[in-house]
Amino acid sequence: MARFSLIGTAEIPGKGSELRLLQRNDEFSIKIAGSTGELMNSRLHGSEDALATLACERIVDRPKPKVLIGGLGMGFTLAAALNSLGEDAEVIVAELVPEVEEWNRGPLGAAAGYPLNDPRTQVHIGDVGRLLKQQAAAYDAILLDVDNGPEGLTRKDNDWLYSPAGLMAAQSALRPDGILAIWSAGQDPAFTERIRKLGFAVEAVTVRARPGKGARHVIWLAW
Repeated sequence: MARFSLIGTAEIPGKGSELRLLQRNDEFSIKIAGSTGELMNSRLHGSEDALATLACERIVDRPKPKVLIGGLGMGFTLAAALNSLGEDAEVIVAELVPEVEEWNRGPLGAAAGYPLNDPRTQVHIGDVGRLLKQQAAAYDAILLDVDNGPEGLTRKDNDWLYSPAGLMAAQSALRPDGILAIWSAGQDPAFTERIRKLGFAVEAVTVRARPGKGARHVIWLAW
């Protein structure tokens, strides 16, 4: 069996840890240097797809829907959002690490079908939290796939997104009847209650990394 080869590295802003992009034939993996586990794998993106489809199916009939995605990753959530929406949609994806955008415009982009090339896509290099703070009633859907979910893994500053203040910022940034969708590696009943206490209706949906199999991840839908 072929072995993974290192094809890219990137420093995580504010932490100093290193992301590593690896490739084996048509399979890609992103890891943190020094860690044995994976952050992402191009063959395990069912839950990333679901993050987009579960949210976008609620807004697809709106005129000119506007979607904000926090976290580009391997581009699968972006691709699924574009596939779920019409030609009049606008999708902004915020990515903290500039090299991740570069990887998605290079060899990695083939995994998700190069969604950054879609004219409906805009890229913001920076913290998605800043976009949430800057605009009120701006988005029909906000999709957050930042770090490992409410339990931050790569960057402590990401915890703000999942705090009451961060959730309130997302709530303010949504248009009337907008939907907030949040990806997580696992269940967190306390986080479900945190969302509910802010006045959201909330549903925690279990999804699989692959259709019908693989790890069980969680998508919170809040409206």
